[in-house]
Amino acid sequence: MTFSLLAVGDLHLGARPSRLPDELTGRSAELGTTGVWRRIVDQALEQGVNAVVLAGDVVEDEDDFFEAYRELATGLERLIAADIRVLGVVGNHDVRVLPRLADQLAGFELLGRGGTWESVTLEAAGTQLTLHGWSFPSPHFRESPLQGANLERGPGINLGVLHADRDQPASPYAPVSSSELRDAGPDGWLLGHIHKPDALSVASPNGYLGSATGLDPGESGPRGPWLFDLDTGGIRSVTQWRIATMHWARLPVDLTGITTPEDARERLQVAVQELDESLAAHLVPPEAAALRVGFTGSTDLGAEVARLMDRESLSALHAGSGRIHYFVETLRYATRPVIDLAELARRADPAGLLAQRLQLLERGDDDPERQALIREARQQLREQAGRSHWQALPGQGISEAEVVDWLQRSGMAVLERLLAQGRAAS
Repeated sequence: MTFSLLAVGDLHLGARPSRLPDELTGRSAELGTTGVWRRIVDQALEQGVNAVVLAGDVVEDEDDFFEAYRELATGLERLIAADIRVLGVVGNHDVRVLPRLADQLAGFELLGRGGTWESVTLEAAGTQLTLHGWSFPSPHFRESPLQGANLERGPGINLGVLHADRDQPASPYAPVSSSELRDAGPDGWLLGHIHKPDALSVASPNGYLGSATGLDPGESGPRGPWLFDLDTGGIRSVTQWRIATMHWARLPVDLTGITTPEDARERLQVAVQELDESLAAHLVPPEAAALRVGFTGSTDLGAEVARLMDRESLSALHAGSGRIHYFVETLRYATRPVIDLAELARRADPAGLLAQRLQLLERGDDDPERQALIREARQQLREQAGRSHWQALPGQGISEAEVVDWLQRSGMAVLERLLAQGRAAS
């Protein structure tokens, strides 16, 4: 017999997925955090877990109090009726609302109130588990929660539950270092705050659980809680329950070799079908999937494909059983013309001159003409980044690799348009 702990990352009850097509906006709650919380409860009951732990940011913000109360209360009543313990810590988003919810929701155990470490020992199936938890005392906390902390080991396996910013010493959200986590004592760490999950495993049970379901294109890939199976010998298995209601996917479609623009439709449909087969293998497949399609490969038909796709309705694509609603959230074109750059560079027209510039990027890193082109492009990018409408974004340096990638992609796009114009005029 094992002890099963279901660890849930950033839930953000009250938040809705963005960029939904019109036909899905009426389902935003069930496709968002409300829907995934219900799925988590359903599966916890069906699989018979012993405990559920929430790693902070359970609620999006103060304005979501009543919706969060209703959804949390409904789920908690079902879990507690099945003798499943439910514990959690406060994150930076729910400092004001989660403690009040915990006071009103019988059976919800909040660990580490007020920024003080707290431990609790659970036992089931002859296995003991000690959880060490810390909660945000205010929306910003600029010190490491582990500074000066003494986490004495409790009975059985020891796991830490913490909402924090790992290896970001200047962060206002409980900055903590990997070395502090490693040296603190627990056998593993269940972290909240960063929405991208780490690759958790028996060998590496320390890391971010990730968001419970994706809410925007930046949260692509599988999402869902993590099941830790434990026994007296330690952690036996770590498995992500892929049960997110909404799936965001980057979908590359290679157009190399197409003979007509219409061939791109078939390539896109095949890519969606392959994705559908992979999503069907999830514990509970999503209800909707947003696709960020990137057309790649070598073709002279990229511009014509773009015109064709502009006329298509891509808000509902069919695949497999039809249970998942697929829609294209963004179309991107990164195709390259079939013609050889070396051959094209012999021409004296604008396309030939552009090909010569693109060839510079293929020279060695120390080539002076290549470096001059990169310096000029970096300066232009910096000037754009300095404009007022970008000031709210965090300032970061522009690496040489990023400059080269931008030059190649934008240059190839312009080159393709020039070639298409030449073909149309001939």
